[in-house]
Amino acid sequence: MWLDYLHAKLLKQRAQVRVYSRYYDGDHQKLAFAQARHVSEFGHVFEKWRDNFCGLIVDSVNERIAVDGFRMTDEPDADKDARDIWQRNFMDAESNAGHLDAMVQGSAYAVVWADQDGQPTITMESAEHIVVQYKPGSRREIEAAAKFYIDDWGRDWATLWFANRVYTFAAGTFGWNDATATRSERNPLGEVPVIPLNNRSRLTTSPVSDLATVIPLQDAVNKIVSDALLASEFAAWPQRYVTGLEIVEDQDGNPVEPFKVAVDKLLQAEDPNVTFGQFEAADLGNYVKLADMLVQHMASTSRIPFHYFLNGGVVPSGESITAAEAGLIAKTRERMLHFGEAWERVMRLCFKVLKDKRAEAWSAEVIWRDPENRTEAQHMDALLKLKMIGVPTDQLLSDAGYTPQQIARFKSMREDDAKTAMELAKKYPAPQPPQQDGAALDAQRAANKPPQGNSGNAARKAVNPVKG
Repeated sequence: MWLDYLHAKLLKQRAQVRVYSRYYDGDHQKLAFAQARHVSEFGHVFEKWRDNFCGLIVDSVNERIAVDGFRMTDEPDADKDARDIWQRNFMDAESNAGHLDAMVQGSAYAVVWADQDGQPTITMESAEHIVVQYKPGSRREIEAAAKFYIDDWGRDWATLWFANRVYTFAAGTFGWNDATATRSERNPLGEVPVIPLNNRSRLTTSPVSDLATVIPLQDAVNKIVSDALLASEFAAWPQRYVTGLEIVEDQDGNPVEPFKVAVDKLLQAEDPNVTFGQFEAADLGNYVKLADMLVQHMASTSRIPFHYFLNGGVVPSGESITAAEAGLIAKTRERMLHFGEAWERVMRLCFKVLKDKRAEAWSAEVIWRDPENRTEAQHMDALLKLKMIGVPTDQLLSDAGYTPQQIARFKSMREDDAKTAMELAKKYPAPQPPQQDGAALDAQRAANKPPQGNSGNAARKAVNPVKG
């Protein structure tokens, strides 16, 4: 029963997420707003043509999201064990793929388990293969999860997770109705080890793809640009006409073209009543204006700066580019908020595999890389000002973009520098000033003594005034 239900739910989910994937890849529907006759006549012309902004909209955010480490306790330094788990599972690259799929499809999934040595493993999975079912009335506790996949031999398999058991099924002759459990094992974690990475979760609906509101605008851009290309083919070249000329036909009754029009050809006729002329060429600027308007709407909807679309004008710099990218940075930080909750759950589950007390580290936090791109001079100037108000050096280094591993190496390097400086000071002591005898020292002290002034004489005159 569980397999049939979850497989049907996955098929519905897969149909939707594949639409988003095609738009991200640029393999989306062409001429969506065109009439059927227009598509039948010219659809083949645009079979391999692409004008896709969907990839830009997702990549602009994804390229700014990167996990640098984790703090599992109240200690200010990054957790070394958490970083080891992260690196052992190649998560620098895998997490990037997970963020990308989550923003494109709405969700991605991380599966935590243990290898033969008892070490935690993290596997990233697509929403095309995994489906979850939450407990009634809960948006966080997962009752069951399943992964459906096809092996290299073309056989259908499914893995079904519950809080207490894990089953592996092979599809039967009639699909999942007669599937056979080939393996069953106890789930030592006591919970379903599948963690969803939801993109901007909603309270009452499923997670939303970043492309959901962009796709209609993308279809409209494709239609307008295709119309412009057709106009450039059939109407942008001035069409010439001639009147008063006798039509000559071939032996089959078909009209014969009287002139071969070219740059170096001259059109002439003996009949004085013959006139030549040309139709006005189509103005393609109207198509450009409409496409620009749609791209501006797309930029506003997706919160991507206008200059990312190269929509005319001057590319901003300095403070202007900071203001222009404010919406993009806010959108990126919001994605980091939602993804961070999932990664904290993943890391707590990894420590649960190790039976470590950090499995209950509810104060854990993700160390994200700074999503803002600033000039080096501006960034360093801001950090120096923060140092003047007492911000610790390690925090400044983190804000400068250095990873926790680099900051730890900096500490060791500073210690090595201090030791080297001490050894050089012992080996090459600074020269001492020459010794002076007692009389010379007294003379030097007297010379350095500040003048007393005549304040004492003035005081004595005040007490014993001189009578005239």
